[in-house]
Amino acid sequence: MTIKSAIRVIGSSTPLNFIGVFLGASIGFATPSLAEQVYVSNEKDNTLSVIDLDTLTVTATIEVGLRPRGITFNKDFSQLYICASDSDSVQVLDVKTQKIIANLPSGVDPEQFALHPNNKDLYISNEDNAIVTVVDTVKREVISQIDVGLEPEGMAISPDGKWVVNTSETSNMLHWIDSDSHELIDNTLVDQRPRHVEFSDDGKTLWASSEIGGTVSVIDVANRTISHVYTFKIPGVYKDKIQPVGITLTHDNRFAFVALGPANHVAVIDIAQQKVIKYLLVGRRVWHLALNGDETRLISSNGISGDVSIIDVKSLTVLKSIKVGRFPWGVAVKP
Repeated sequence: MTIKSAIRVIGSSTPLNFIGVFLGASIGFATPSLAEQVYVSNEKDNTLSVIDLDTLTVTATIEVGLRPRGITFNKDFSQLYICASDSDSVQVLDVKTQKIIANLPSGVDPEQFALHPNNKDLYISNEDNAIVTVVDTVKREVISQIDVGLEPEGMAISPDGKWVVNTSETSNMLHWIDSDSHELIDNTLVDQRPRHVEFSDDGKTLWASSEIGGTVSVIDVANRTISHVYTFKIPGVYKDKIQPVGITLTHDNRFAFVALGPANHVAVIDIAQQKVIKYLLVGRRVWHLALNGDETRLISSNGISGDVSIIDVKSLTVLKSIKVGRFPWGVAVKP
């Protein structure tokens, strides 16, 4: 039935406010969706998948540079930064048009990065040449390059913007960089092959995963020393398969979620209890994690199975797996 014929059926005696409600419902499908969107980088396809978090469907596939890995939004979510590792570039995606609008100088083989709270300085790990490159995203030029350990990967910036922390996989260290001077101030030795670092919202602790060591270290930021180490044990899964990589923390510091790589599980840590309370079975070779805006959903990228898992945070259950491209790696959520 068309809108005109529907009005005739309703009749001229129908109150205008009722007709307005009817018309709003009838043309609602044309209104832009306000759903959150999940962006996923697909390493092998050189694409991004975009998922509508309401319908849990892939709504777009965007071609990007070679071997996209780390992805992150700017503050107003108008732009998405993409580590196109084999293109030796950080690409800038205009979220509205879904087009690449710039390629930032990034150094060789950018893998992960972190955007400073000033929304301008981007700190990029360059795996092949053991440096961290700092790029001014407004001027689109390199500000500094900082020597770090071998095979740098993980990158995080403290909420107050003071500390930049980089992981070096081969050196087994966390490197503490002063964001003002761009000088390497300190190093913290952790277990084998640190892959990811994540600050708590209050900036008091830093969490670091060690892939080969099979542990997650919690570091006291005030003195840059380890205060606690988590280990993991999953019934029926060999110990060498448990390889922690991505980490994300809830804003209230209640839960820490840890992607356990080829163990195909996400560990749920109760931070107050300092205890793993659950293991969630997801896809194969789980890489990275992201929470949505109100932290009711957790999304994991599962490399080998080529999908993402949607997890309900309240019930700590996996709701659905969604097929994306080949070898999904990075994940970021747009409100």
